[in-house]
Amino acid sequence: MADRHSSPRAYLFGALAARTGDDMAGPALLLAALALTGSATGASSLLAAVTVSAAVGGPVLGALLDRAARPGRLLAGALLLYAAGLAVILGGLGHVPFAVTLVVAVVTGLLGPALSGGWTAQLPRVVPDDRLPRANALDAMTFGVAGLAGPALAGGVAEAAGAPTAVVVAAVLIGAAAPAAWRLPPPAGPAPKARPAPLTGALAAGVRAIVGRPPLARATLTSVLSCTAQGLMAACLPLLGERALGGAGFGAALLSCAALSALVANAVFARYPRAVAPDTVLWAAPLLQAAALALAATGRPAALVAAMVAVGIGEGPQLTALFAVRHREAPDRLRSQVFTTGASLKMTGFAVGAAAAGPLAGWSLPGALLVAAGTAALAAPAFFAVRTADRPARPAGTTTRA
Repeated sequence: MADRHSSPRAYLFGALAARTGDDMAGPALLLAALALTGSATGASSLLAAVTVSAAVGGPVLGALLDRAARPGRLLAGALLLYAAGLAVILGGLGHVPFAVTLVVAVVTGLLGPALSGGWTAQLPRVVPDDRLPRANALDAMTFGVAGLAGPALAGGVAEAAGAPTAVVVAAVLIGAAAPAAWRLPPPAGPAPKARPAPLTGALAAGVRAIVGRPPLARATLTSVLSCTAQGLMAACLPLLGERALGGAGFGAALLSCAALSALVANAVFARYPRAVAPDTVLWAAPLLQAAALALAATGRPAALVAAMVAVGIGEGPQLTALFAVRHREAPDRLRSQVFTTGASLKMTGFAVGAAAAGPLAGWSLPGALLVAAGTAALAAPAFFAVRTADRPARPAGTTTRA
């Protein structure tokens, strides 16, 4: 029998490659579409098409992963199909009707959650329970590294070899993660002999698992509100860079400040994974982010940099804490669906925040940032509004075998 705790390094390599490729793919697609079609509207529509469908694909992909005898192989297939979809999108730009390319982008985006929640859900099968907290922090760090490296790679490759080449490199990175996914261990224990329930029933069970378990429900609600605030903030960054720092491009530098501080904060959590309970981090981190966004509303350059550093210090550990609660509370048979559904809800919250930021920033940029601060601050009372049942707490790192 295969050792189910045999490949944590391969897991982290695969996660880092796939997520770096994913963070590279967005800006690379934007640049390629602009270069090959000459339409800024078409370029943004293409990115939106890839992103929005992930909210639909997440729960379905999670349910399929939970039902698979070898979820790693299904995950590997999803990664290869995602990479192939990027290649088809690139091949269609300027050669087929743009509407067809948009349809391909929507279909490709359905597989996006494989790179985030679908991958993280497999972590308890790779490391033993006593090492899960540290491995969880390292897994969250791959998002921070990818967030820094992906856009930088996209810009660098596009400048050196052209925007289409940047899309190809992103697809190659995503595909390079497939062997690591293929080798992920299967679920522990014998395969169920009973006929699986219909997919619709499995989807309903996943939703009930999130809503019916108060720790999962409040972690999900808190993270969605935080992501909505992050969407508001991200859409304001170009204007902030233009008005306070002398150029819209400096807004990306502010985002890099947040990503770097998030990475450093998660490195500390990886060193001391049990220093603070994850449930505490979930409600405390948004308060730090809210204070930072209120500071950013002042518009002063030094305050902006300090604010973005503080945002990252809250954002990084909050992601680690969210993963820890999901690993602790999700039933094994629904683990992938809990992760992918949660990721889809967060993406939806981010999109709503980004969409609302446009008219709000047009009315008042400081006002939009204060709305973002208020949204983040709401996460704390929302956390406590969901009352937990009186039941014994399980030690961190243990899993539910329901």
